[in-house]
Amino acid sequence: MKLVLLYVLLLKAMATTFSGTATLPVVRQDFVVRRGLLTDRDLNMAFTAGRSGPGPNGIYLVSVGYLVAGLPGACVGWLAMITPAFLSIPLVRLVGSRVDNPRLLAAIRASTAASAGLVLAANVPMARDALTSGVLVAIAVVSFGVFSFTRLDSVWVILVAALLGLLGATLIH
Repeated sequence: MKLVLLYVLLLKAMATTFSGTATLPVVRQDFVVRRGLLTDRDLNMAFTAGRSGPGPNGIYLVSVGYLVAGLPGACVGWLAMITPAFLSIPLVRLVGSRVDNPRLLAAIRASTAASAGLVLAANVPMARDALTSGVLVAIAVVSFGVFSFTRLDSVWVILVAALLGLLGATLIH
């Protein structure tokens, strides 16, 4: 894949969403469904790698770029990830003066709701690929509950879930 096309596809994902994880449906559609450059398992791995460490939610695009085109692809993923931040500065100045406009607020709310739906739609196929046993489903459900109803730091939830996954895999095999 040409690096320019990789940049354009990843930039499209970043520029058409309002959050790093909201890029997931766009990335999945372009790289898994349309072009077959990645599998759902590859995308899961890239997403997990990006979310396992500190940094912005969209940093998994660096891993996507790496899986598609090696080290140059990772650099392209990083550039695509940061480009909207630089472009948003003039946009914030322009829109900031109109923040009280009801139409603008309605548009922002509608696009946020659509983004949430897209994230859900992209995560269902990835969950089917990742949650292959009752143990993994139980870990996912409990982790979701802990994330949703407690203030426990996410690093602890991820660490315990990973250890339980390793323990579960050991007991199953």
